[in-house]
Amino acid sequence: MDSHSTINPDAAPDPCSVEGNVFAQDLGHVRLGIVSATDEAGLQRAAAEIRALMHRLVGEVPAEACTRLISRLNDALTRRVIELTCADARMPAGHWCWIALGSEGREEQTLSTDQDNGIIMAGHDGAEGLRERLLPLALRINEALDACGFPLCTGKIMASNPQWCLDLHEWRERFASWIIDGDPQALLNATIFFDLRPLFGAHDLAAALADWLAEIGADSPRFLFQMTENALRRKPPLGVLHDFVVEKGGMFAGTIDLKRDAATLFVDAARIYGLACGARTSNTADRLRLAADAGRLHPTDVQAWIDALYFIQKLRLKNQQSHYEQGSTMHNHVDPNELGVVERRELLNALRAARALQRRLALDYLGTSQGI
Repeated sequence: MDSHSTINPDAAPDPCSVEGNVFAQDLGHVRLGIVSATDEAGLQRAAAEIRALMHRLVGEVPAEACTRLISRLNDALTRRVIELTCADARMPAGHWCWIALGSEGREEQTLSTDQDNGIIMAGHDGAEGLRERLLPLALRINEALDACGFPLCTGKIMASNPQWCLDLHEWRERFASWIIDGDPQALLNATIFFDLRPLFGAHDLAAALADWLAEIGADSPRFLFQMTENALRRKPPLGVLHDFVVEKGGMFAGTIDLKRDAATLFVDAARIYGLACGARTSNTADRLRLAADAGRLHPTDVQAWIDALYFIQKLRLKNQQSHYEQGSTMHNHVDPNELGVVERRELLNALRAARALQRRLALDYLGTSQGI
């Protein structure tokens, strides 16, 4: 495969191949509920049906397929929210594109997720007038998604924020400021934007931005160096005696954050390899696969890292499901002492795999793996 191409979703593990499965009929019902929703109440019912189905699928579907399916159903709901809001506001979609960022941009959503999105506008001349029309529309969309169970982003990384409703030229300037001139902290705060994916409107605008990013990112050694330094700030929670390092205090004392301290290690490393080989995909597993196709990583290592990532994602989903069934707030913290012997051993192995990936990343982009 050409390392500069985008992964074909049909070539990746198909999250929707449930034919002959007891969930096939339910999945069709959920999809029908999304496309037939005509108002806010209908959208909220569709969102509830998505959540109910996904809670049933946890444990029945492999983690990679499950997170992709959650993302795609949430995509469909988001598109329906945008369609209805645009129709009501009589706003055509030909000159702008709604983009997903973060876990939705990577097609890696779990059972608990908030909003991360933005807008790319066409052209440069007249962009201010279009932005003035889009910002109120985007706010209505963000609020409708919040009502459907996708909380507003506390960091305000949303399309209704003027900082993230930009024309194509402005987006390129923003990314250039991070890639060419940005300090490590600014780049650390910007990583979520490198996981963009189009959801609605003029997809060619997102494709143009992704093409430009693939070219400039792969040709910027300083940028890749800084991204690597940032990715290696966080180490796997492993102790010298080959056991876990857990949080010492706070409400989650004695636990490991499976998102922040485990899954993110794979996500950050894969993002760098994907950008380095000019990949037009944002999914973590696909980025690693493309890096293997480009000869940057060994396929056997890549498969081991993907397996480790999706064991962690499976554990996250199982943990979230458990809290949901107990009626408590879903989160990503797990107490290793509460895991079974097999899960505990597999989590240790997954974290060791993350450390091996970090060592390879350090060797490739810092010239050393000492201290990893």
